[in-house]
Amino acid sequence: MVATLLTLMVIFLVLGFPMLIPLIAAPLIVVILFIPNIDPIFLIQQMIQGISPYVLLAVPLFIFAADIMSTGKTSKRLLDFVGSFIGHLRGGYAITTAAACTLFGSISGSTQATVVAIGKPMRERLRSVGYKDSNAIALIINASDLALLVPPSIAMIIYALAAPRASVSELFMAGIGPAILVFTMFAVYSYIYARIKNIPMVPKATWKERLVFTRKALLPLGFPVIIIGGIYSGVFSPTEAAAISVLYALVLEVIIFRTIKITELPKIALSTGLVTSAVFILVAGGQAFSYVISYARIPQMVANNVMGGDPSALTVLFIVAIFFFIGCMFVDPIVVILILTPIFYPIAIQAGVDPIHLGVVITFQAALGSATPPFGVDIFTASAVFNKSYLDVIRGTPPYIVMLLIASILIILFEEISLFYRYFM
Repeated sequence: MVATLLTLMVIFLVLGFPMLIPLIAAPLIVVILFIPNIDPIFLIQQMIQGISPYVLLAVPLFIFAADIMSTGKTSKRLLDFVGSFIGHLRGGYAITTAAACTLFGSISGSTQATVVAIGKPMRERLRSVGYKDSNAIALIINASDLALLVPPSIAMIIYALAAPRASVSELFMAGIGPAILVFTMFAVYSYIYARIKNIPMVPKATWKERLVFTRKALLPLGFPVIIIGGIYSGVFSPTEAAAISVLYALVLEVIIFRTIKITELPKIALSTGLVTSAVFILVAGGQAFSYVISYARIPQMVANNVMGGDPSALTVLFIVAIFFFIGCMFVDPIVVILILTPIFYPIAIQAGVDPIHLGVVITFQAALGSATPPFGVDIFTASAVFNKSYLDVIRGTPPYIVMLLIASILIILFEEISLFYRYFM
């Protein structure tokens, strides 16, 4: 049954079907062939159950808020603000790119939205001071990975669906430490690279200019304050934070900045609806797939055959990282999280792994895989946005992949990087 399930998925993918077909059709065929005592309609009920959790309401709301901000001028205000303080340093524009991706990630929760919003203006700035196009694009797509680590990470919300004991609020907090670690590594590398390549420095902004850019960026910077502060203080839940973020985005872009007209909102909402429908179909299919996986006792088979029956917590985390990293190199991270989490989660919990730490490790692999060849989703996003070939996009990625792999090992070995917030609770 397991071999049939995997074979059917591979066949559908090779034939060029979109991911939702193998995700839904493969378990349906397996149920019909091998589990005749289960009515196929039960899988439909599982799919409906998969998109029923209240927390999923946060996904379309965060996507809508990100679409509003991407259409407006928020990304430019954040870039100008960060650049005014660190743009004059050696490698300043590269460090600005990483910092701006982190800040915009705290608004969008999406790596692809960050590639579009930050990548377009920063690519030209990086090229203007002497960076090769391949290096600029590599930095952009890898720095955009930070959007999956900082709240409101959509990947963390999806993980929470498949992990019964994982709190979305805690996951949001736990992603901050790894994001700071990766940003620091990118900043140090950017400084060293700029010195070796003799990248020229740009003029230092005056304090008057900094004050102007700070004033313009104050309101956009309210997003992470609202999301993190509101959730952590208990004022509202992650789903309520998503609704408030939409309202805040509307007030900023429509009323205060006036960069978006009311008549443009239906078009933005349509874009949000298309993305949301794709996500929800994948979530529904993932629930049906997870049911078949559980029925076939695949987690127990993995525990016995791959992990030796009684693995240590560290062994589990490293094996989880390897499986998720490889999976996200080939398939959309949401699909990988939905399929693999039900397999490894019970094994990890039994081995004593903290469910929040596990979620950060899994999310980090999703972020890493998003920008890793051969099929990282950010690679194809950048190829479309910048009108560059696949090889041009991936040419400069190896140094960043190495740094992310090192960061991944550190996060696995030192859970305090993720769980630091518990010291303040």
